[in-house]
Amino acid sequence: MTDHGPDASQSATGFPGKVFQYESWLSLLPVIHGSASYAVGLRKWLLETPHDGLAIPLPESFREAVLSGVAALPAVSVVVQLDTAPIDTAPIDDGGGAGSGTYVPIDPCQGVIAAIRFAMSERIPIEWVDPESGEMQREGFWLGGMFFPDPYAVEYTTLERYCCAMLPVIPTPDSDWNRERIERIAVRLLAKKHCYRHLVCLCHLQDWPWIRDAVRRLQYPDGDAVGFEAAMRGIPDESVEDEPAEDEPATASAEAINYAIDSRTHLFLHGELPFITGLYERARLNLEDDGMLGIHALKELFLAARSSYKQDLGNRARQITPQLISQCLKYIRNQTLLDRRMTPSFYTIVRSSQQMMGDSFAIHLVSSAKDYCFDEPLPWPEMKMGIDQGDIPGFGVLKLASRLPGNPMEWHHLELQRPARKQDQRKWTSRWNPYQQCSWPEEDQKIESFRNRIMERARAAIGADLARTEKFTTSMMDGLDLRETLRHWYDGSLYVKIQPPSIGNLDATIMLFEGEPDPREYSWRATWFAEHIEESTLAFFATPFHKEMLGPGVAVSTYGGAMFLYPPRPIDDIWTDPRLDFTDTLEQRLVAAACMHAESRHIALLSHAAPGLALKQIAKRYKRKLVHVPLAHFAESVVQQLRLFHVLNGKHVRSYAAHFIRKA
Repeated sequence: MTDHGPDASQSATGFPGKVFQYESWLSLLPVIHGSASYAVGLRKWLLETPHDGLAIPLPESFREAVLSGVAALPAVSVVVQLDTAPIDTAPIDDGGGAGSGTYVPIDPCQGVIAAIRFAMSERIPIEWVDPESGEMQREGFWLGGMFFPDPYAVEYTTLERYCCAMLPVIPTPDSDWNRERIERIAVRLLAKKHCYRHLVCLCHLQDWPWIRDAVRRLQYPDGDAVGFEAAMRGIPDESVEDEPAEDEPATASAEAINYAIDSRTHLFLHGELPFITGLYERARLNLEDDGMLGIHALKELFLAARSSYKQDLGNRARQITPQLISQCLKYIRNQTLLDRRMTPSFYTIVRSSQQMMGDSFAIHLVSSAKDYCFDEPLPWPEMKMGIDQGDIPGFGVLKLASRLPGNPMEWHHLELQRPARKQDQRKWTSRWNPYQQCSWPEEDQKIESFRNRIMERARAAIGADLARTEKFTTSMMDGLDLRETLRHWYDGSLYVKIQPPSIGNLDATIMLFEGEPDPREYSWRATWFAEHIEESTLAFFATPFHKEMLGPGVAVSTYGGAMFLYPPRPIDDIWTDPRLDFTDTLEQRLVAAACMHAESRHIALLSHAAPGLALKQIAKRYKRKLVHVPLAHFAESVVQQLRLFHVLNGKHVRSYAAHFIRKA
């Protein structure tokens, strides 16, 4: 590798401030595009380094459009320069011919845009030193750059140390167009030598050492060698001129045009996630410190997604606890380290949230990540961005390359079950057959297993009422009773517990998931019969399923309360049975029906609070006794999942229902 001068070596010996300074009049400041962390570090460097001029790696033809776009920040936009005039049927090719162009993303997390924004606020002159687009340069924009380590490390070190660590891996320019471009930039910088006391030139990190070498060779030539080489290449010998020579591009450059961005395609423009970009802009607006914002941005994203998720699904939403978010963040960290990265990719974030919190939350996470909070209307035509292409009004879909490219991106496929559209839901609702309803077998197995657990807890509670304690004689019985033993510690006596086997059986279970269910919310009431001996006779009140259609013949509802009779037996519909009309509320009618159809004396009742006087009187009326099982004994996330059940419009729907059914 070419020697980059004594300044580069001094960075490791305690003089990092001289790494970017070529001479007293010039500093070459490398940039990694599309990184908020690097943009913040670059802005701090510009604040700390005195300078009276800023040179940026963009052509002069972009000046007016880019300055207009930066002035419109924080509303993001894009500046596009096409290679050809409008063609209605312009094809998309790979060589940058008809139907192609380049663009500059006016993104506040782009280092170059942040520097221009800083220069405009400080009234610092801006020089545009990149050559105009021609055949030589056009092909190079599609080649892409090299991979660099995450600029996240800049938050814990300095720009100088980070860039010096990259020097050993920066390759030599391997194309004629790039070598000639570097030579032209060096010529233009030397032409500005006597115009500024100290000029700061931004350049891509990949070009940094080679622009430095080119400036050195042109400034200190050996005889006429440099001038001769420049003449042979067709480059004006401007190494000794005080004023810049006119740059005559190989082909006339098209006009650079400002465009607003469709809010649905922000993800393809921003270097960071649009949500994270909005956090940086909000910190700037509120004069907050954004130096370590990248650490907390992911937490903010999860909290915003959780709020949207709860607002959309309501009672059907899974409980996204701080502990669950913490576990998901640890999982994301581990996946990121396996990918040899410091910051997680968008794919890693979404895939991890899908695996731990379900498809519905992952969809809200994607929606929140694409949301840019400063999306304001702009007075320019609106275009849509895509993967290396754009849908431009009047031109159609054209191939586009960024003039400020970040690290090459890798695209992955991830399948998420999207929510149904409103028009599809209306169509499925209109085709619903009210005489065919059945459940989803997988959910039947889970709710029946949960019923068995409740009955076991109730049997244990019944036996606890019959337990007694007696003084130890010859047997430990069912174990030592510590409470009674401590009460008689003064005489040294031991007391043991006697737990007799539970008597009787339980064949009725009631689940009340809310203390005072609203009849208007739980307006759907039904009685379902078992399909086989392993299922219970079920009566329940729930939310109306036709308001949540997931697919053709597939709907979703939420239990408010349910009654299970096992072994199953035929009963009258409890919601139309006149014998139960003496009850006033939904939960009273459910308890009365269980007491009326139960064969055992005890009835298991799962609820938040112990049964009140009204429910006890109903049980006494039928000579039954309610055995309370607190709902708090079970994990809230488990209960929340059990409350959610799917309704199918006939058994034939089970053949394809799995395609539409996803965990919340």
